[in-house]
Amino acid sequence: MDAAGLSPVMQKLGAQLRLAAAADASVFIVGESGTGKEIVARAIHETSDRRDQPFVAVNCGAISGTLAHAELFGHEKGSFTGAVAQNAGYFEYASGGTLFLDEVTEMPPDMQVHFLRVLETGTYQRVGGSDLLRANVRIICASNRDPSVSVADGRLRQDFLHRLLVIPLRVPPLREREGDALILAHRFLDTLNRENGTRKTFAPRMLEAIALHDWPGNVRELRNAVQRAYILADAALDTDVLARARGQEGEMREGSLNFPVGMPLGRAQREFILATLAHHAGDKRLAAETLGVSLKTLYNRLDAYGRETSDAAGA
Repeated sequence: MDAAGLSPVMQKLGAQLRLAAAADASVFIVGESGTGKEIVARAIHETSDRRDQPFVAVNCGAISGTLAHAELFGHEKGSFTGAVAQNAGYFEYASGGTLFLDEVTEMPPDMQVHFLRVLETGTYQRVGGSDLLRANVRIICASNRDPSVSVADGRLRQDFLHRLLVIPLRVPPLREREGDALILAHRFLDTLNRENGTRKTFAPRMLEAIALHDWPGNVRELRNAVQRAYILADAALDTDVLARARGQEGEMREGSLNFPVGMPLGRAQREFILATLAHHAGDKRLAAETLGVSLKTLYNRLDAYGRETSDAAGA
């Protein structure tokens, strides 16, 4: 498991993961952004009896409200404007395997009702169809929110949560995983060296900085920091190299962002979006409202930023 380590809390999670994989009940994974919840979900799938069947990941926050039913359950030809052919939904794509619902607390409330019915009956229909199809999937869902708070806020239906929260798992933040930051940093650097045919190393003071930092963005932040430093370093990844990488970004001071003159507009927009998300403690819905964009637009932006980071690391 990419986000694994040797700390006691991760050893405990590993034991819980193996027990969850042996069952076929719904799993609800809770953890801060960047802790590796999808990695945990994939590990459960890959060690379960469904390992040879599909693993389908769905970002619930990015599902279009008007097309949510069709995206999940599929549709028949001519069932709505633009439906030029029969199309399978996520349930059909994941048949026999695992359906992973990421950011499940962002699922539209009316969609939760339809989803709950499928969980209760084990069957569903395509939009515009009359045939009952069997939902042969294992449900794993994840959220960076406390599900009970989401119920209290009206984001998540209580009965829907009861159906999902059979096996609860918590992925601990990196600051609770003593020693794992260094283990993961070396693992990320080893991967970059192997992929690019290099032999770069960490300078001692950078290892010290990695160990002392609390990594509020968790494993994702650590991976990105190592990638940025790797790109800018000639031989040894050092704290000054990391500082230069961070110097290309906006600087947060007392709730405001300061951008250096000459920063490209796209990069400034990226930093502004990420800073707004951090300001709202990872609450994407609030961040989208603050930015004046739709939740789907925000998810699309974040997905693009993730791809840019991966492309830079492989360059």
